[in-house]
Amino acid sequence: MQSLRIRRTLVVVAVACLATATACSSGTEEKAAGGKVKVTITGQPPQTQAFERQVFDKEVAEFEASHPDIDLEPHEGFMDPKTFSAKLAGGQLEDVYYVYFTDPAQIIARRQAADITEAVKTLPHINDIQPQLLDNFRDASGKLYGLPTANYSMGLIYSRPLFTKAGLDPDNPPKTWDEVRAAAKKIAALGNGTVGYADYSKNNQGGWHMTSWLYSLGGQIARKDGESWKADFNNDKGKAALNHLRQMRWEDDSMGSKQLLEAQDVQRMMGAGQLGMYMAAPDNIPVLVKQFNGKYEDYGLAGLPGGQGTLLGGEGYMVNPKASPEKIKAGLTWIQWKFLNPDRFDTYVKTFADGKQPVGLPAPPTPDIWQGAVREQQEQVKLKYQNVPAVNYKSYMDTATKIKGSIEPPSAQQIYAALDSVMQAVLTDKEANIDQLLASAESKVNSVLAQVK
Repeated sequence: MQSLRIRRTLVVVAVACLATATACSSGTEEKAAGGKVKVTITGQPPQTQAFERQVFDKEVAEFEASHPDIDLEPHEGFMDPKTFSAKLAGGQLEDVYYVYFTDPAQIIARRQAADITEAVKTLPHINDIQPQLLDNFRDASGKLYGLPTANYSMGLIYSRPLFTKAGLDPDNPPKTWDEVRAAAKKIAALGNGTVGYADYSKNNQGGWHMTSWLYSLGGQIARKDGESWKADFNNDKGKAALNHLRQMRWEDDSMGSKQLLEAQDVQRMMGAGQLGMYMAAPDNIPVLVKQFNGKYEDYGLAGLPGGQGTLLGGEGYMVNPKASPEKIKAGLTWIQWKFLNPDRFDTYVKTFADGKQPVGLPAPPTPDIWQGAVREQQEQVKLKYQNVPAVNYKSYMDTATKIKGSIEPPSAQQIYAALDSVMQAVLTDKEANIDQLLASAESKVNSVLAQVK
């Protein structure tokens, strides 16, 4: 999972073979040699990711040994929107395929995934998955078309050393945006180019973060209005978010003078010890360490300030609508065994710890998708093998199952492009007219949403 990957909303076209999983054949041979059910799967890491590839291939072999009636054929790669529809129409789409959380709604609407509502009833632990994650794979009638395997929600990454230097408690990070503002002022007052808080405003990432701001205040970017969508940010919540940014930027001077930033700019600042806080997901922390010379012990992760919502993202797997019932059953067996299997928590996490990979973050190999006793079971395994300071992420974990998570709006990237200009204006023009900016963006976004079917 890579939360800062430029997310793309999957645009797909209808194909001839729609209907249900049993309406037509899968396009691949039903049986492998020896009468086994052959299942093609995506998600195999590329050879450039040597450790992850080795683990995946070993798991495929282990699964086949313990399920002698199933023959897996792994394919490299994940979701490629450019080829998805053509592969499905041509019978080349894998039986089990990877999706981002932004994709299922449109895939389901186009009938490009098998209905697995009945098939999952025989799988263990489905009811232990957080319901809001499962809901991302349901249609309006509640039928299920896929399973989540990892997720992220936006939070607040902060520098523990800078908190300490500024007289702030690194074990008690900000819970509201007012507290973020106050902390940012103290951090910026340290001088020497130190920035209290930074935000994105470029390459669609500004619009993405504006969406997170709205969610944190209990707002939204778009709302369903009957059968259509409408922009929903030109209101008090949208103005409150932008006014807060304006105040930090121009009244407090806690955001620095350099703007038009994107992810790598902000990560570089944090890695260099020159930034107090920024909005991000847990998978940013290994990036800070591996790419920007940071140290795990220097970073804390808090729940998204405001506490009324957060942007939810992640990944999962769906099944080819042309798959036979035998393939559906075999494919779901693989998904459950590989990704949704508390019996494998210990051995799986130990593999990553032995490989000197970070363990202790609310991210793979311990994705925060569970609830109840299974979530606690995974937390105990994480504690057993942790090699990064999980205590630094306590605030985030305490809010993860309590805060409402919402996925990205439809046509997200086009919307984010329209909202980038709003973020840019507020952060670069002291006299920017927020009312005019929101009204102009509302018109642009409504034009985008008018195309959503």
